[in-house]
Amino acid sequence: MFSSLRVRNYRLFFLGQVVSNTGTWMQRIAQDWLVLSLTGSSTAVGVTTALQFLPMLLFGLYGGVLVDRLPKRPTLLVTQSAMGATGLALAFLTLSGHVQVWHVYLAAFAVGLATVLDNPARQSFVSEMVGPGQLQNAVSLNSANFQSARLVGPAVAGVLITGVGTGWAFLLNGLSFIAPIAGLMLMRARELHVVEPTPRGRGQLREGLRYVARRPELIWPIVLVGFIGTFGFNFPVWLSAYADHVFHAGAGAYSLFNTLMALGSLAGALLAARRGTTRLRVLIAAAAAFGALEIVAAVAPSLWLFSLLMVPIGIFGLTVNVTANTAVQMGTDPAMRGRVMALFMMVFMGGTPLGAPLVGWVTDVYGARVGFALGGLISALAAATIGVFLARAAGVRPTVGWHRGHPRVRFVPREQPQPVVTAV
Repeated sequence: MFSSLRVRNYRLFFLGQVVSNTGTWMQRIAQDWLVLSLTGSSTAVGVTTALQFLPMLLFGLYGGVLVDRLPKRPTLLVTQSAMGATGLALAFLTLSGHVQVWHVYLAAFAVGLATVLDNPARQSFVSEMVGPGQLQNAVSLNSANFQSARLVGPAVAGVLITGVGTGWAFLLNGLSFIAPIAGLMLMRARELHVVEPTPRGRGQLREGLRYVARRPELIWPIVLVGFIGTFGFNFPVWLSAYADHVFHAGAGAYSLFNTLMALGSLAGALLAARRGTTRLRVLIAAAAAFGALEIVAAVAPSLWLFSLLMVPIGIFGLTVNVTANTAVQMGTDPAMRGRVMALFMMVFMGGTPLGAPLVGWVTDVYGARVGFALGGLISALAAATIGVFLARAAGVRPTVGWHRGHPRVRFVPREQPQPVVTAV
């Protein structure tokens, strides 16, 4: 489960990300709650989320082209420093009492700009640290790292918001970037599996798109995470609305929802780290279960039942993310990985600027329950539809049977070979 941590460079990266990711989650919770406090609007929370992911939608593919051309470690030093500076600036404005909602919008957009390079660079740099043999394990542990931070970050943010205010969460986030920057600087360059940067040339963006379009094992997982990222992962909008408007429980409940979802996500990441192979049928099944559970949670009558459902939603949501991420990385040529992972992150995160304001508007007009159920319904339908396309591409069809008293789905060839009859 933890085999890739034997690699010193990856261990430094992992420890730095633990600290930074915790600060990032503190800022996310504080940012959403600050916007809701300033405006009282779920739509405004959706706009904040949209602005943070809008740069990925607009420039994500170009970011992937640049990442393939640039050395990964220096690129990460620049992007991590920029995100830390943004957190410190927002902390100053909030603690001085001058913060306005447009400041939060601007900070979210600035973080999004840095993410355009940071995300594909981090995804590609993992393989340079551990090599192809440990790639799947390292990708899963990265997700476990991120979800572990979700356990600590929201809890600390909830205490800070209710105790001393949101500004301290922003300050600690800005300072947390010292850890990954130090880890990057302490790495041993000779131990990296460096991929030679792609020379500058014309048509590299189109080349990356054609590469993905010709391969169904890449394009369909990317399309699926695009639907789920756009419509199924708008938790800042839904969970803040449930905490404030449905259950009237305040910031503490919002922090609890995020913490329980992080607990499930951590379990899903560790289970993914134990798996030796990546199978697309696991991706489809997890996506369908994720959408179905969102629909069930949308109609949960009590705060405690809703809270408990956050755990399996976290498990299946993380399984979708890790399985798709690993399948795409392992199926991509190293020279194309920056562009392909930029496309992956663009559709997963870049769809949020389209989905978040729409979901926020539905939540404001028709209520949090309708908004949450709609996101789950779209996610489940996308999983079923893309599962059919993947099955056709693989030349198989699903069959339902029973195994040890339980229903079991298996995939068999669509056309069974006919016996050959010869005349004697």
